[in-house]
Amino acid sequence: MRLARFSGFLFLALTAVALPAQQMEREQAADQQILHALNRLAFGPRPGDVQKVRAMGLDQWIEQQLHPERIDDSAFERKFPRYSTFGQPENALLRQYAEAQRDRRQIRADSGASLSREDSIALRQRAQQLRAVVTDLQSAKVARAVASERQLQEVMTDFWFNHFNVFIRKGGPQPFYMRSYEEGIRQRALGNFRDLLGFVAKSPAMLFYLDNARSMADSGRPTLVPMRAMGRRRTGLNENYGRELLELHTLGVDGGYTQQDVIEVARALTGWTIRPPQEGGGFVFRPIMHDAAPKIVLGRQLRGGRGIEDGEDVLDIAARHPSTARFIATKLARRFVSDTPSTALIDRAAAVFTRTDGDIREVVRAIIQSPEFFAASSYRSKVKSPFEVVVSAARALGAEPDATPRTAGAIALLGQPLYAHQAPNGYPETGDAWINTGSILNRINFGLAAAAGRLPGVSATSSSFAPEVAAAPRAQQVDAVVSALLGGSVSPDTRAILLSGDHPMISSGAVERAAAERAAPEDSEGDMMAPPQGRRRPGAAGRNAVMGRPGQIPRLEGFAQIVGLALGSPEFQRR
Repeated sequence: MRLARFSGFLFLALTAVALPAQQMEREQAADQQILHALNRLAFGPRPGDVQKVRAMGLDQWIEQQLHPERIDDSAFERKFPRYSTFGQPENALLRQYAEAQRDRRQIRADSGASLSREDSIALRQRAQQLRAVVTDLQSAKVARAVASERQLQEVMTDFWFNHFNVFIRKGGPQPFYMRSYEEGIRQRALGNFRDLLGFVAKSPAMLFYLDNARSMADSGRPTLVPMRAMGRRRTGLNENYGRELLELHTLGVDGGYTQQDVIEVARALTGWTIRPPQEGGGFVFRPIMHDAAPKIVLGRQLRGGRGIEDGEDVLDIAARHPSTARFIATKLARRFVSDTPSTALIDRAAAVFTRTDGDIREVVRAIIQSPEFFAASSYRSKVKSPFEVVVSAARALGAEPDATPRTAGAIALLGQPLYAHQAPNGYPETGDAWINTGSILNRINFGLAAAAGRLPGVSATSSSFAPEVAAAPRAQQVDAVVSALLGGSVSPDTRAILLSGDHPMISSGAVERAAAERAAPEDSEGDMMAPPQGRRRPGAAGRNAVMGRPGQIPRLEGFAQIVGLALGSPEFQRR
């Protein structure tokens, strides 16, 4: 009965919806405002951050974060791990990929049905080198979120990558397009929306993921160059990117476009494609693939006989459409303020988007300077995603960037493998998608694992406040942990658990049973370049290194136990 009551309390505590904000200035107390800003505009506070922001002044800190180019991030860059694949240009990696594919085909052709031991070893080594591209990307994303001083830029990079989601396991050369794709988003994350949209539209990652790279004029349509010069049959029009451009990237599903608009947009974007990997990849417009007939997009006439200008005009029309202003304002308000932002806030943010011609920095500024952002109801009103849980825990305990894949692996174990959301809509932004009984158990387990030192550079004993209270009575240790990790305030239920060390979900064996139920024969990761066959589980080695074997929960005592339970508490799981 006690477990059932606590489970219900914890679920409600994590999924409670914020009440509508009162229209008044900054209802939160001064230190609450600082913690709130550090949890929304950054991935949580690091040791000393609250004092730093207090000394600087919250408004000055916010203004600094809105201009990442003014922030000296050289200390992070010196600590940034030297990933093996980051030292090679993207075009060089693509050529290596093309050579690997050619060698694979040649080996298989020469060997027939069976491979020699030497050939098998060579293929495995090549596949391992290619998989390193993925693990380096994942680890680097976590490292930047944990340790970069340009925190709002990283938050916005995460937001926009999710908005313009691409799937790293699409197959083929997709992983090799991802580094420049994310870096291009990072550079434009607080810039102009039309510029960002144009970058995405020409990025090989998006063109490959949504198949626009092979979209061409249908048979019977005129092209700028006779199709017979192409030397192969037409594959025809592909609407995937045109549809998602309108539905997910700009106007939104209820933005006022029709199926005919989708077709016209797809026609306008024919010929927007990619150079082959052996030529180093990169965007190219091919007139021979472009539908040169007239088009009508959202009521706008595009005359015939033009080339790349058709696509550019489509991006202009979509970026400046009133529905786009409202759709982007809604998503940003949902990210920074509430799962259910008020109509008034959305209206004001959309008006700024329109007035500034899509100036992202000014839209974000309008949202985070709004009364709704600092309303009492906004404090701890958002459930952290798995990425935010793991990164904020690493930051709270003062971790350095992790050069291994293990921290990224922990994020995958909690349900958010990086770059691996298969659908173009990206990972959910609302708490109800992340929280259920099973995920609560996983988050509690993660907190204990982190406190036990199972993540590189993260443990209870390495935290900056540990030496001061190492020999203190438990009640004093609890006070120190609540102050350092939980903003100085917790519910009576959370405090009782921290004082006693008795967590109903752990003592009942619920975590062990849930883990045992999840246990199944392990899948291998397989070829990272191949399309996924359903959702794969993390490999045994990575999972066991972070969370332990199924049914095996870190048994902590004393200060480490308090820290672990605090990281799994509702207060830490919300931002």
